Amino acid sequence: MKCYAQVYVMNSLEAAQMYCKAFGAELTLEMKNAAGTAYDHAVLSVNGEGIMALAEAKQPYDVAAIHKMRWETMTFNAFELGSVEAVRRAFDVLREGGVVLEEMHPYPWNECGATVIDRYGVCWWIAV
Repeated sequence: MKCYAQVYVMNSLEAAQMYCKAFGAELTLEMKNAAGTAYDHAVLSVNGEGIMALAEAKQPYDVAAIHKMRWETMTFNAFELGSVEAVRRAFDVLREGGVVLEEMHPYPWNECGATVIDRYGVCWWIAV
């Protein structure tokens, strides 16, 4: 069995590129809408393994409200990134236009992690 999450975001083409940059991923499946302006479905992979899927949100939502309220309805746990430097790269990309809930710091169970809600309203806990 395989299991990974799918996010529904506004500006899905842009979001996919940001997530690829943050996690060193590549788009391994791209299904765009008829106009070619958004993803109906896309898969991001690292080392050939799918890590997440994404698609354009069906309804608009208020990212500013999510950021202001620091609202976490679900958090994606991206861990085993391999190094503090990989966590820093992801953190720096995801925090741009987002809201930091927890700066990078050590945990009793992980040498380095952080929590951020990105510019698309998706909450991430990232860690070595």
